Amino acid sequence: MNTRQAPLREVQAELVPVVLTRQAKPRRARGFTLLELLVVLVIIGLLAGYVGPRFFAQIGKSEVKTAMAQIDALGKALDQYRLDTGHYPSTEQGLGALWVKPSDEPRWWGPYLRKNVPKDPWGREYQYKAPGEHGDYDLFSLGKDGREGGDGEDQDITNW
Repeated sequence: MNTRQAPLREVQAELVPVVLTRQAKPRRARGFTLLELLVVLVIIGLLAGYVGPRFFAQIGKSEVKTAMAQIDALGKALDQYRLDTGHYPSTEQGLGALWVKPSDEPRWWGPYLRKNVPKDPWGREYQYKAPGEHGDYDLFSLGKDGREGGDGEDQDITNW
């Protein structure tokens, strides 16, 4: 029985030193070099320069589309007001007549809006004139700059 165990012990004796001497040396943690950081910053800068203007241009387009949708919704409410009362609100009554009953309007069945009259996307009141120069009424926003005329985001958004 000893003869069979002796070769096993020799094999174990040979393996133990090998296992003990083959320990992995710990690697020092390395950070990024200055050059690597600069390359990353340049790439981020290029991406921001390319994507940024396109992103901000889309924001302006969405404000114009929002104003167009609100003018369309206000126009439908004005049409419903006219169906009930027989006429559009006067310029003096304004768009507020869609939300609050005018004192001199017996056939008012509103409110004609789910919420109070919204402001345009730039925080200003919509302009309303009745009778209008371009139809039964004129409903418009003066755009981002708040002045008549303009291009792009500054253009007037109208119902005509």
